[in-house]
Amino acid sequence: MRSDFNLAEHVLEAGRATPDKLALAVVGHAAAERWSYDRLIKAVRGTATGLIRRGMGPGDRVLLRIGNEPAFPIAYLGCIAAGIVPVPTSAMLTEAEVTKIARDIAPDLIIAGTGIALPGSQAAVLPASAIAEFAALPPADWDRGDADRLAYIVYTSGTSGQARAVMHAHRAILARQMMFDGWYGLRSSDRLMHAGAFNWTFTLGTGLMDPWAAGATALIPADGTAIEQIPLLARRHGATILAGAPGIFRRMLRAEWAPIETLRHGLAAGERLDPALRAAWCERTGSDLHEAMGMSECSTFLSGSPDRPAPPGSAGYPQPGRRVAILSDDGSPAPVGQPGTLAVHRSDPGLFLGYLGQLEETAERFRGDWFLTGDMAVQAEDGAISTLGRADDMMNAGGFRVAPGEVEDVLSAVPDAGDVAATELPVASGATIIAAFWTGAAPAATMRAASEAGLARYKQPREFIHVPALPRTPTGKINRRALRTAHAPDRANVSRES
Repeated sequence: MRSDFNLAEHVLEAGRATPDKLALAVVGHAAAERWSYDRLIKAVRGTATGLIRRGMGPGDRVLLRIGNEPAFPIAYLGCIAAGIVPVPTSAMLTEAEVTKIARDIAPDLIIAGTGIALPGSQAAVLPASAIAEFAALPPADWDRGDADRLAYIVYTSGTSGQARAVMHAHRAILARQMMFDGWYGLRSSDRLMHAGAFNWTFTLGTGLMDPWAAGATALIPADGTAIEQIPLLARRHGATILAGAPGIFRRMLRAEWAPIETLRHGLAAGERLDPALRAAWCERTGSDLHEAMGMSECSTFLSGSPDRPAPPGSAGYPQPGRRVAILSDDGSPAPVGQPGTLAVHRSDPGLFLGYLGQLEETAERFRGDWFLTGDMAVQAEDGAISTLGRADDMMNAGGFRVAPGEVEDVLSAVPDAGDVAATELPVASGATIIAAFWTGAAPAATMRAASEAGLARYKQPREFIHVPALPRTPTGKINRRALRTAHAPDRANVSRES
């Protein structure tokens, strides 16, 4: 592993050769805010200088509390350029939530945007507006060193109830290059539009750092842009790739818009992509929608791609250079067609350094040389892997294990089903049943009929519960734990249609 490496320098290296090329455009109804590579690099290195002049140094921690604005990625890369460790966090977190994070990481500085909740902390606070002032400062030298050293900390989404501080090394950026061909089909000529906010880690990686590392152009919708307007902006600004969570694509499909002639394909991640949504996108646009699976502890490692599309219903194939396995309960490789635990080899450069302050919890996630993702999966003869949901989300129906995705794929295909989720709920006898939740206008009888036609009897939900919206984590994933909590305590009072 390299000993003279800096993640931020690596991200911006390609842009040095094309200083006048458009690196970033923030697009919306007003005139686009445009950043050339030259302007971006100066802003990042000037920010590093500004932080150093404030007394910050390698290893110090900076809590980023910045909203949906370019200052977020500039502060993030500026920290890393100087060897400072940024901790990006969602602007949606409450004061109580971010106070807990501050207790965990003990930040030396907080960079704060207007109107963003701040922790009860003794750390100094720097207004995010100072980032613009730092851009005019002389460029700092890159803080180079061992690629295995700590670069940044992110928090898990907490779908299991306990968010954790995940430490990543500078080398993590090298693993993202495996996505260029294994998922994106990314070229330097691309204009990649990500539908998420600047301060979402999915946007930070797929929407910004990866296009910049390839010397491509990143397009980000301005704060407040309606999702239904994104196809119009993509068409207006010549987007060649669209990226977002599956729910974003679902909402875009509900709107009216003209074809995007420049679009080559879409990229989906953040939650499982149901086959009906992918098929609808292909029919509407004439382009495919490629899914990738990853997690906070590791960059995406399974995906379909333009060169090797995923078979319908699967997450795709291990990206070139990845070592992925499906393990049986005894730790041995599961036979083809046999469900097991999805695992990534500890040699993967994208794998985390560990959970901050949790050595035992980190060790528990490994079995020998394999990191256990906690997801159940099954591999086909051709190597394609289908995910079956989190191990702790697996449902037990009469002794049979059922993955939520099996139920959700069938119900999502119902017209006007809206968003769909399945989970296990307890009943008075102490047993459990499968329950289906949906948000759309489809009648309960139609949802039930679809399950009876498409699922084995033991997989069919026993209750169909209509809800106005599905609970989601700050990263947009369905929060099944919250569904179980909300609908399990008082079974008599839930709004159900059966």
